[in-house]
Amino acid sequence: MTRISILDKDRCQPKKCDYLCINYCPGVRMDEDTIIIDEDTKKPLISEELCEGCGICTNRCPFDAITIINLPEAAGEPIHRFGQNQFELFGLPTLEEGTVLGLLGQNGIGKSTIMNILSGNLIPNFGDFENNPENWDAVIDFYKGSSLQKYFKDLSEGKIKTVLKPQMVDQLPKVVKGKVKDLLNNVNERDKLEFVTKELQLENVLDRKMENLSGGELQRVAIAATVLREGDFYYFDEPTSWLDVSQRLNAVKVIRSLAEEGKSVLVIEHDLATLDALSDNIHILYGQPGGYGVVSGRKGVRLGINAYINGFLSEENVRIRRNPIEFTIRPPTPEDEGDALSSYSDLNKDYGGFKLTADAGEIFYDEIVTAFGSNGIGKTTFAKLLAGVEEPTDGEVDSEVTIAYKPQY
Repeated sequence: MTRISILDKDRCQPKKCDYLCINYCPGVRMDEDTIIIDEDTKKPLISEELCEGCGICTNRCPFDAITIINLPEAAGEPIHRFGQNQFELFGLPTLEEGTVLGLLGQNGIGKSTIMNILSGNLIPNFGDFENNPENWDAVIDFYKGSSLQKYFKDLSEGKIKTVLKPQMVDQLPKVVKGKVKDLLNNVNERDKLEFVTKELQLENVLDRKMENLSGGELQRVAIAATVLREGDFYYFDEPTSWLDVSQRLNAVKVIRSLAEEGKSVLVIEHDLATLDALSDNIHILYGQPGGYGVVSGRKGVRLGINAYINGFLSEENVRIRRNPIEFTIRPPTPEDEGDALSSYSDLNKDYGGFKLTADAGEIFYDEIVTAFGSNGIGKTTFAKLLAGVEEPTDGEVDSEVTIAYKPQY
């Protein structure tokens, strides 16, 4: 079994612990270079060849910065590693024309790394981070005899074009300036502007500047800009975050239109219902967030989602979670049951261009209340009124309770 060591450099603080991992390492005490100090960063470097996996360094580290991981045999050959004691990726998905392929897995497990490799933004080093030649020759040779060999050969020679929708759409206003309609007109290489504008309900934001858009509006603009560009392979990194239910269905329709035209599409998606509606097949990523990620074999959408929920991949004979995810069905609780914790009168909030009206209500002990509705309809404003972040134009909220508020942005 292969063993890797992961060091969280953000957590590691050798000045405060005086290198406890080195002082207590049995290998170091036997004059081996199991853990040394990096001359550049002054932080520990753990030798995975010499490490015995005793776990002493992980237990002694006061900042939980060290993790020793025994890799499963199903992991296979490494595809990319970011450096010594850093994240390692195993496997890549296989692409097909005219299909939407989904990637499902936890955050920090390699999904965005896969997209960066397949889009050509990152050249894989196959674990050899010290001698990485940073060219495509080794990649093409590694995948000799497979469909990915031709893909990477064509990609390196510029014979295919990839289009990537990034994950962090809230950062777009920092790099894209001007009005929405100017951006979309500039990238309208497929003459689909009217189609995407209508389906993604962007008519009312075309004359607005990028910096004045909400998160949901930025997401829809990013999807539109991606679909409008001419490409052979399209990559969407979390395309439905920030979107409400109806907007997610619209996004599904627009993205699937690419596959219907013969394009290849790869999507990272966390919402299982959206993934089911969007994808033809999926790959599941499993491993340890921040440590390593493994790409499973291709699976049918519903079989793959059920396997992910159950936590066991039968084809790989790998359990990715100790216990299955269980959905508990609860009977509805009567609205007036229990003791009231807080109350509020009829509320009105008038911003001039937008007005919210809320009927009076009570919040009870041991209760979870959900605000559900379309984006831009006042849910956040309602939460801010209850939390005391915003003052109502008319009405009042019980101010005798202490409230913790997690904002949207």
